[in-house]
Amino acid sequence: MGKAAGEKGSASVEQVALAALVALLLLAGISAVAAGGDVDAGRRLAEAIGRKLRCAPRLPDSCRHHPLVPAYGWPLARLARALAPSPTARLGPSGLPLMPVDFRRCRRESCAVAAGPHLTASGRRTTAFTEIIDGRSSAGSVEVVYWLYRPTLGWERLVRRASQADVEAFAAVEVRAEDDPALVPLETLPGRNHYEFSPRDRPPWQWRVGGRYPGWSS
Repeated sequence: MGKAAGEKGSASVEQVALAALVALLLLAGISAVAAGGDVDAGRRLAEAIGRKLRCAPRLPDSCRHHPLVPAYGWPLARLARALAPSPTARLGPSGLPLMPVDFRRCRRESCAVAAGPHLTASGRRTTAFTEIIDGRSSAGSVEVVYWLYRPTLGWERLVRRASQADVEAFAAVEVRAEDDPALVPLETLPGRNHYEFSPRDRPPWQWRVGGRYPGWSS
């Protein structure tokens, strides 16, 4: 607990320092504009600092790589993308075709109605949450679990198993944020065990998936 608290405190200090730096740069930018300086150059600098400020409290490399990469490393991130199920609709209680979505942004049927493999009719990304159990050192295989959430239908669990040969075979697979479905690793999802759900939609994975960064991502 002490380590986790220290890590959170460190992140807060970094954010405060960056915020102070941004404030100083804004003052400098205003002074430069007032003196007839380059407005575009100041804007570009502000955008770069803003990106760093947003990235500061996140996972290592999260602003440069897909979230799968800091969670699992490149080989297993590629495997998770290669084996990902194609987004498919299931009929909900009202008869509407529902796509798997991100529960953090959609908890109602109305925002999960199918409109294609990429987006729902309400503009929500089709999404799968991932869990990887790497048993190559003992069982010789990797188990990739995809958890699909559809409002009012609850959770669907899909399992893919792969050998070391499969991992190597997918070494050239690209891991891109725009691919369908969007993949969110549960191991690094902040506060994953503390989201509240109705009994019908409560995820079976809560309190069962180990965190990649214990004390931070649980």
